[in-house]
Amino acid sequence: MLDSTDTRLLAALQANAHLTAQELGEMLNLSPSQAGRRRQRLETEGYITGYAARLDPARLGLAVQGFVQVQLATHGPEQSKAFARLVRSRPEITSAWTMTGEADYLLRVYCTNLGALNTLIHDVLLSHPSVARVQSQIVMDQLKQDAPLPT
Repeated sequence: MLDSTDTRLLAALQANAHLTAQELGEMLNLSPSQAGRRRQRLETEGYITGYAARLDPARLGLAVQGFVQVQLATHGPEQSKAFARLVRSRPEITSAWTMTGEADYLLRVYCTNLGALNTLIHDVLLSHPSVARVQSQIVMDQLKQDAPLPT
């Protein structure tokens, strides 16, 4: 069970994962050791699943961000497993969701250019035996960056 101090700690770490126990303690009106123990408990209990750096896609040469909807031709455990293996093997697919509605999957992709996106769609996704249809949307501008989860 999370209390208000836990939720404030989680919000602070989402904003800046580099906060020290001293800094967290000052923010939360706790001693550094209490803040450190709370952070460790939240990690152990799975509320905090890891820490990562946010990278700038443009600085890395990833000029095209897109969302790709994928509809499978047939639905079964083997087709789903095979498609999931493909998704996990492709670094340009940064996240993937199973969906309700017309599309079975929604993929978020980053590519260096339109040619690389075309290759991903035609040579990788559409050539997979389980895939029937692919529809892509290219991001023109991102109005809100990936935000912290509400706590």
